[in-house]
Amino acid sequence: MNIGKAAHKAGLSVKTVRYYANIGIVSPLRNKQTAYRNYTEDDVAKLHFIGKARRFNFSIEECRELLSLYEDKNRTSQEVKNLTLAKIAEIDKKLTELASLKDQLQHLATGCKGNDRPDCPILDALSTTP
Repeated sequence: MNIGKAAHKAGLSVKTVRYYANIGIVSPLRNKQTAYRNYTEDDVAKLHFIGKARRFNFSIEECRELLSLYEDKNRTSQEVKNLTLAKIAEIDKKLTELASLKDQLQHLATGCKGNDRPDCPILDALSTTP
């Protein structure tokens, strides 16, 4: 199938499918006469897998590793679980950082009168060197 149909079936944009082909996540066959890529159902399954993993915030390299584990019938589920637990820890760390940023911004917003005067503690805080 052509790239448009493969992208639609995988729930991805054509641009994303082209990118994944260019970096070798999928290797569609090339039509020698037209040089167009021809995608198989297996390619679409891989694209769907990667698309879903990316929505869980796995990096491209982590997606490659997950895809490799998926294709390896001798793998242990512990390997997959370890990758997932590492991703959860990364998300937890990011959530903690975001909560701290939110608290800091809330404090700045509370300290700003938001009136017609030009003085602004938010801008002051952003321009202050540590």
